[in-house]
Amino acid sequence: MLNMVLVLTGVAVIMGGVLAFVNHVTSGPIEEQKQLALEKGIKTVMQAENLTVTQIDTVKMAVDGKEQVYIIYNNEKGAAVQSSTMGFGGELKVLVGFDTDGYILGYTLLEHQETPGLGAKADQWFQKDGKGSIIGMNPGIKALDVKPAKGGQGDVDAITASTITTRAFLKAINQAYNAYFKK
Repeated sequence: MLNMVLVLTGVAVIMGGVLAFVNHVTSGPIEEQKQLALEKGIKTVMQAENLTVTQIDTVKMAVDGKEQVYIIYNNEKGAAVQSSTMGFGGELKVLVGFDTDGYILGYTLLEHQETPGLGAKADQWFQKDGKGSIIGMNPGIKALDVKPAKGGQGDVDAITASTITTRAFLKAINQAYNAYFKK
């Protein structure tokens, strides 16, 4: 019995060390990939290949009783704003581009845990050619919400069988707008 405990303990210690080493070795490249994805995302949402971030602001706002942090990447066309909220499957992190007047230029999902085939459709559903396109809308003129047939009062078609994700996505966009214009 003592031998089994010692062997299992030894294996666990060795494997723990191996996992810690692998984590240490891969953490740098993972961070580099996240930074590259963010840079590409900013260019995508701002609809520009040659774009320079002139200033990065952090805005904290209380939403539903919790403090939310928004990162605003200001540039010559407007700003790309990083926003997040809880979706159906977990946190939904969105990067949305606004021009200087508040019109949506584009968006990308940075992270999500939504159901594949349903809520995960948000990456294309709200794009220019998507069924629920938000491109060109201005949340300052009218907050984004789903169409009345889905229980809302807005102009956006909900993702089929995924109204919770749609509402979470639109909430993240509206919050990003409010953070950008500090409302």
